Amino acid sequence: MSFPIFRNRTFNPFIILSFLIPFAIYMVTLAPSVTFFDSGEFLTAAASLGSAHSPGYPLFLMYVKPFTWLPFGNIAFRINVATAVSSSLACLMVYVLTTSLLKKEVLLHDARFNRLAIDFAGLAAAVSFGVTPRLWLQSNHDKPYPLLAVISAIIFYLLLQWQEHYREGEERPSYVYVCTFLAGLAMAVHQTIVLLLPAWFLMIVLTDWRMLKRVKELILATAFALLGFSVHLYLPLRALSNPLLNWGDPKSVEQFLWHFLRKGYPSEHPLRNADLLLAQIRAFNVPREFTWLGAVLVLLGLACLWKKNRTVVTAYLSTIIVFLLVIAGYFNTPMEVIFLTEEFFTPLYLLTAVFIGTGLFSLLRSAINSARLPERIGGPVYGVVAVLFFTLPTALCAVNYFENDQHDNYIAFDYAANSLRSLPRNAVMFTWGDSGAFPLWYLQGIERMREDVDLPHTPHLVFNWYLDSMPHLFKNSNLRKVDTASLGPEVALRIAVTENFGIRPVFIDFSTRYSVEFSSYLPSQRGIVYRLRHINEPSGVPDLSLWGNYSSRGIMEKQSFLDLDTGKAILIYANGYLEEGEYLAAIGRYQDAVTMLQQAELISPEMRASADQIRMRYALRR
Repeated sequence: MSFPIFRNRTFNPFIILSFLIPFAIYMVTLAPSVTFFDSGEFLTAAASLGSAHSPGYPLFLMYVKPFTWLPFGNIAFRINVATAVSSSLACLMVYVLTTSLLKKEVLLHDARFNRLAIDFAGLAAAVSFGVTPRLWLQSNHDKPYPLLAVISAIIFYLLLQWQEHYREGEERPSYVYVCTFLAGLAMAVHQTIVLLLPAWFLMIVLTDWRMLKRVKELILATAFALLGFSVHLYLPLRALSNPLLNWGDPKSVEQFLWHFLRKGYPSEHPLRNADLLLAQIRAFNVPREFTWLGAVLVLLGLACLWKKNRTVVTAYLSTIIVFLLVIAGYFNTPMEVIFLTEEFFTPLYLLTAVFIGTGLFSLLRSAINSARLPERIGGPVYGVVAVLFFTLPTALCAVNYFENDQHDNYIAFDYAANSLRSLPRNAVMFTWGDSGAFPLWYLQGIERMREDVDLPHTPHLVFNWYLDSMPHLFKNSNLRKVDTASLGPEVALRIAVTENFGIRPVFIDFSTRYSVEFSSYLPSQRGIVYRLRHINEPSGVPDLSLWGNYSSRGIMEKQSFLDLDTGKAILIYANGYLEEGEYLAAIGRYQDAVTMLQQAELISPEMRASADQIRMRYALRR
C-alpha cells in the first residue's frame, strides 16, 4: 500500500511546509513545563509508562514516551514537544486530504499554475487549522487530541484512496482493513474515535453497499479492529509492574473494565433546559475557530465537493450530527464542563479545514472565470493567488497568537513548587482538585522534588486501588473498613486526617480548605497551604519568610495565556496575602498587614473591596 500524494515528485516543498510552519509556531509558543488541568498527570503517567485517568490513554502514553529521551529541556518540555509534533502532523494531513480532493481539478491549461493553485490551497488550509485557537491550545502542552486527529485523518485518506480504486474498477479491501486496524488503535488515544465510525461506514456503504454482504471481508475487518484494540493490553501489563502512576490498577479483568468504562466518574446528569442545550451545541463552533470568513469558505468548499464527491460531504455532515447527538444529547454535558467537550471536536475541525481549502480553490475558480488571464501566467497572478489564499491563516495567527503564547508559562510549576516549599519535612498534605494535585505529582514523581512528603488526593480516598498505591499511609487504615464509596470523599478525608494527626504534620491545600469543614481541627495558614491544628491549640505567629521564598513568575504580569485554573492559582496567591494581612492586623502587626493587603491588590485588583473592608475594620492606611 502506498500514498499517491507522495509519488511522482522527487521533492514536494509544500508537504514539508505544511508541517514545518505550524511546528515552528508551536515551538515558539510552547509551554516550558507542566501546566494545569490534566498536564501533570499525563506527564507523570507518560514518563513512568503508567496509566492515566480513565480510560488510560495507552497509545498516547507510548507515543510521547520516546520524546522523554530528547537531550534538551525538562521532561515536561520534551513531552510538550511530542504534542507539537502530533499537531503539526495533523496539519500535514489537512494538506494531504485537501490536495487529494482537488487533484483532478483544472483551472487553466497551464499545468504548473493548476498544480501550484492546489498546493497553495492545501497549505493555506493546513496553516489555518494549525493556528485555530482549539488546536493551538492543545499543541502547547501534553494533549491526546492532536494525535487522534492524525489517525482519523489517515483513515479518511485511506478511504478516499479505496473509493478511487473502486470507481476505477479495482477491489482494494486492504485499505478497509488498515482503516479498521487504525480505528481500533485510536481507541487507545481517545474513545471519541467511535463518533467518527458512522461517517466512515457511510463512505464505504455509499460507495459499495455490497461490502455488507461479504462475510469474509467483514470478519477480517473486525479481526483487524480487534488487533488494533489489543494495544490496551499495555494497561494490565504495566500495572503488574506497579508504575509510579497506576490509575485504576487495571491488573484484573474487573479493574480493567472499571478503568476502560470510566466507572470512577459520576453518572448524574443535569436537568435539561434551552440554555444548557444551546451551550452544548455551541461547543462545536466553526466561526469561533476559523472566523466567519472561514465559515463561508467551508460552505463554498462543501458546495464545490457536493458535485464531485457527495459521500465525503455526507460523511462530514453526519459526523457533526453524531457528535452533537452524543455529546449534547446522550451525555447531557453540565454547563461547567462544556469547555472540556470542546476539545473532542478536534478531528472535526481538521475536516473543516480541508473544506476551507476546497472553498479557497472554489473562490479562485470564480475569480478566474470572471477575469481574462493570459495563456502564460506571470508572477503578479501568483502573488494575487498567494494573498487570496493566505489572508485567512495570517489573520488567524495574528488574532490567536497572544492568547496561545505559553513560552513563559511557569505558573503551574511555581504553584506546585511553592506548595511543596511550604511544607515541613515528613509532612502529609491532602489535595482536592485535579489541577491542584497533578502539578504536585509531576514535581515530586518526575522532578524528584520533596520526596519526603506524601500527597494524598482526597477524591481518590474512596478507591481501594488508590489506597493500595500508598501502603505506608493506608495499609491498615480504617478507610478499608467503611463504605467510603457511599459516604463520600469528605468522610474519607476526615478519617485519614484523624489517623495521621499527631504522627506527622498534616496539611491541606487551598481547595480542601474551602471544600471541607472540620469539627475538631482548624486550618492555620502557612503561605498558600494550611496546617491543621486542634481547636484548643494556639495558631502561632505566621511565618512571613515563606512568601519571600516563593517563585512568582507570571503572577504580577499580565498573562497572555490565562485558563480557568491558571486564573484560580493567581487568585489563591492573592487570597493568601489577604488572609495573612487580616490575621496580622488582628494581632496588632499593622505595618505587615498593610504590606500584605497591598500585595493582594497588586496580584488581583478584584481583591480591593475585601482589602478595603479589612482596612476600615482595623483603621489601616492604604
